[in-house]
Amino acid sequence: MKTKIKELRKQNKLSQTELADAVGTTRQTITSIEVGKYTASLVLAYKIAHYFGLTIEEVFDFSEIDEED
Repeated sequence: MKTKIKELRKQNKLSQTELADAVGTTRQTITSIEVGKYTASLVLAYKIAHYFGLTIEEVFDFSEIDEED
């Protein structure tokens, strides 16, 4: 899943460690989310979006997720 986390971090001059500490996770988790190897849980996605003052949809790109009919 694509995210805007890396761009948001850079705009706010935050390291991965600083963001991880702020949202209660590890730097490795932030790295994995940024490179698309890990999808954040709903709770973590909310915490990240809320930290930047944005909605989950503004931070995470859901356009590539298949919807089941």
